[in-house]
Parts: sequence; C-alpha cells; structure tokens
Amino acid sequence: MLSLQALSDLVARYPDAMSYPVAPVVIGERVIDSADGPVIMGTLNLSRDSTYRESIATGTESAIRKARVMAAQGADFVDIGAESSTAAARRVNIEQQIEKLVPVIEQLSRDNIAVSAETYEPEVAHATLAAGAEVINFTGSEHSAEIFAAVAKYDATLILCYVGGSNVREITDVTVDDDPVPGLREFFAERTRAAQEAGVSKIIIDPGMGFYYGNLVDPKIRVRHQTRVIVNSFRLRELGFPICQALPHAFDLFEDQFRTAEGFFAVLASLGGVGVFRTHEVAHVVAVSNAMRALDLS
Repeated sequence: MLSLQALSDLVARYPDAMSYPVAPVVIGERVIDSADGPVIMGTLNLSRDSTYRESIATGTESAIRKARVMAAQGADFVDIGAESSTAAARRVNIEQQIEKLVPVIEQLSRDNIAVSAETYEPEVAHATLAAGAEVINFTGSEHSAEIFAAVAKYDATLILCYVGGSNVREITDVTVDDDPVPGLREFFAERTRAAQEAGVSKIIIDPGMGFYYGNLVDPKIRVRHQTRVIVNSFRLRELGFPICQALPHAFDLFEDQFRTAEGFFAVLASLGGVGVFRTHEVAHVVAVSNAMRALDLS
C-alpha cells in the first residue's frame, strides 16, 4: 500500500538526492523554475490510433482548437504527435507526419502558443522547427546526431526520452523487479553529454513511462512500475536536468473515473521531484498542482 511511511523511507535512503539543483525549463523565451511548481505539458494526438480518445484531434482545425483550449487551461506548452506509440498503431510515414503537423504548428506559433513536436525522424524535426516548434520531444535513439543538430540550429529545447530500441515504436522490455534508477541514470548521462557536445543547451529528460513495453502488458504491473519510477524521479536530479514524467491513465484502477487518474499521479509526481508533467487532462492537473502549491505544511 502506498503510504507516507513508504515515501519517508524512500527519501531517507537517498537523503541528498532531493537537494540537487536542476536547470530551469526553457521554452522559447520563457525561463521557468520548476521548483516553484510543475511545468504543464499538454498532450495532443493527431493519430486516431491513440488510446486516450479525449486527446485525439480529428483534423487541423480540431487540433488548433484543442491546443488553444489547453493553453487557456494553463498548459505551458502543447506536445503534438502524428503517430501513436501503441503497439497496434499504424505507422505514419514522414511526409504524412509533416503534412499533419506543420499547419497546426504554424497557426499555434502565430497564436504565441508554445509547441513541442514528438518525433524520431530528422526530417520531421527540421520541418516542425521551421514551422515554429520550440521543443523537440525526441522519442528515438537512432538519428541522434541529426536530431541534435536540428535542435541546436534552432536553439530549441530537447526532451530526451528513455528508449530501449531505435525508437519507441519498437517493443522492448524494461527491468521491473530491480531498482530502475541506475539504468536510467546511465542512459541519460551518456545521452545528455552527446546532446550538449552537439550544441544543445536546453534539455529535459523523460524516463519514458508513457510508452508501451512488452513486459508491462498487465495493467496493474504496469502502473505499479510507473509509480515506482515517478516517486524515484528525485534520484535523477543529480544529472542537473529537469525531469518530465507522463502521468498514467490507470484505466483498470480508476475505471469510469479514469479522467481523474492523472491528477492523482500529479500529486505523486510533485512529491517525487518531477518538474514537467505530461498530461492529457490539463485543467484537472493544473488545479491539483495549484492546490499542492497552496497547501504549505511546513
């Protein structure tokens, strides 16, 4: 059972980890200290294969409207992807991704709404950055040099995701029973160093808990693992970068109240030292985050 004692014991095992300073989150001209409260990353899907139906945009106008709503609700930036990462999703080729993403990003850029483009393809990264995206959410490991070069060229922000294969659409396994943090720390230490050497100066790290894994098909095992990684996020602070976590849906736990699940996990993410919340439920998570800031128990 999740308890205050369990969280206290976790912090006691790593007493110095929470005190490590991390860089601010930089989105375009905005510099945000996540110590003052989480940065909210709204999620918008242009693929009908996405499992979270409420986040799907059916076309360009739908995507623009939904992104505007998220911004009005308090999203600091909106992450847009054109290909679902679920195992059964259809692949979307590079040309189709660009065709879907660019008109939306161009309009949102004119609206002064900050956009993150989710991709693992260099051509998509270049096209979306040219269209006005201020963040690349890099969900691959292949083509790293090309992606890093594009991000550096546009002085954009890079979200580095934990990826077991060449991209998140390749189904891999994660270590479930052992401590997940050492492997994540090693992965990100190497990847962030490579990105910085390529000229990328603004980096966020994402342990990849929102992606599909072959050994996490049991929903309860999956959400337990996601929770373990979220509450241990503070142990990655020693790398010096803000940490992004996708807030779980936990359909099997919350059933018909699943739209409240991400707010619940936002509390755990706040306690776990997460700086950027990736969410489909912006209004709910913003309200929870505001409440967390207001409730000072010191």
